[in-house]
Amino acid sequence: MGAGPIHLQYITGLSVQDVEDLATMIETNITANKMVIPPIGSRCDLDMSDMLLITLLLLRHNLTEQVVADMWEISQPQVSVIKSTVESLIAMALSFIGITLGEAAATRPLIIDGTFVPTGNRKATGRTNYSGKRHCQCLNLQVACDLQGRLIATSIPVPGARHDSAALHLTGWQEILLQATWLADSAYCATNAITPTTKPLSRNLTDTETQCNHELAHLRSAVEHCNAALKQWKILRTGYRRRLRDLPPLIALIIQLELFRQGW
Repeated sequence: MGAGPIHLQYITGLSVQDVEDLATMIETNITANKMVIPPIGSRCDLDMSDMLLITLLLLRHNLTEQVVADMWEISQPQVSVIKSTVESLIAMALSFIGITLGEAAATRPLIIDGTFVPTGNRKATGRTNYSGKRHCQCLNLQVACDLQGRLIATSIPVPGARHDSAALHLTGWQEILLQATWLADSAYCATNAITPTTKPLSRNLTDTETQCNHELAHLRSAVEHCNAALKQWKILRTGYRRRLRDLPPLIALIIQLELFRQGW
C-alpha cells in the first residue's frame, strides 16, 4: 500500500495486537502441522501479516478483489488466491474459539434473535430465499448472545423465506433451548422463550404487563447491539457476491473472527 498510517482497527475490525496474535497463531499452526502453503506472498513480497490484512479487509468492507489488488499494487488473481488460502488458515487457527450453544445455555440466560444476510438477486434460487419482510433474497441467521450483548453462537443459515420461529426449529436450536432460560421478541411466542406480553383483544395491558414488556425490551436490546457488531463485517450486510454454496462456511469464519475479537 501507499505511504501513510494504516488504521487497523477500522480496516480489519481487530486491534493491532489481535492482528499480530492471529498472524502468529496461523504461522504456528502451519509449522505444527507441517502444512505446505503455496508461496503466494513471496511472489509479491508479502508476509503473513500483509496477506491477513488483505483478507480481513475484503471481509470487513466487502470490497472487490480488483480494488484491493490496486491498493497493494498486485494482480487480482493474486488477491483471489491470497483470500481463499488465508480464509482456510484463519478457520483452522480459530477452530477452538468459543463454546457451544448447549454449554452456554446450561450456565447462563441467553437472548436469541434472527438477522438476515443479503445474497443478491439470484435467479436460480427463485423465491426460496426471498424474504417478504425484507424485500430481498437473503439467508436467515439465528444469533445468540448473553445479557451483556456478548456473542455466543450463530446457527447454520436457512432460507430467508422462513419465519424466525421456523428457522429456530430448522437449525436444531429449539431442542437445545428446551431446558434453557432465554429471551426473544414476539416472533418466538410459540416457543418456550420469555417473550413480550401481547395485548389481548378484550382489554388493554395492565401496568404490570406494560412495565414487564419495557424491562424485557431493555434486556433484549443487547442482542440488537450484537447483531449490529456482526453487520460491521459488511460482507454480511451489503450483499454477498461469491458462489452461494460458499456462504455458510464464510459466515462461520466471520463468527470465529468476531468471537476472537471479543476475547473468547
